[in-house]
Amino acid sequence: KLNLAVSPLEPASFLDLESAELKIIGFSGPKSRYCRELSRALRDETLDLEALRTLPDERVRRELTAVSGIGRWTADIYLLMALGRPDVWPRGDLALVKAARDLKRLEGPLTAAEFDGLGESWRPWRSVAARMLWNHYLHPE
Repeated sequence: KLNLAVSPLEPASFLDLESAELKIIGFSGPKSRYCRELSRALRDETLDLEALRTLPDERVRRELTAVSGIGRWTADIYLLMALGRPDVWPRGDLALVKAARDLKRLEGPLTAAEFDGLGESWRPWRSVAARMLWNHYLHPE
């Protein structure tokens, strides 16, 4: 729906959309605000996605999370999916937690510390482990 409403899909053209238009295509109030913040950062070049390619992971996280509405999980997913980094462990990803519990045959809930510890066992290929766990979550059989 967004691609139909904004063509080409660029920060400046996204910022031209009215709140009512965004609501019609499925954007909640908070999502609209966060996407506007991201669009402004890209338009104003306070966030340079191309420059992120050469930065270390922690610096990428800092640059991304400086934009209102982008948290640690979103930054990790960007590192893993868009930048193809090999050793990213998206903390708090519910699908990963569920798949890990299933594969490890754990009965109780998995604490954040236990989940992080599990990720450490797959270092330096945690991105590969995350993709395998997501696959198991989507296709448990």
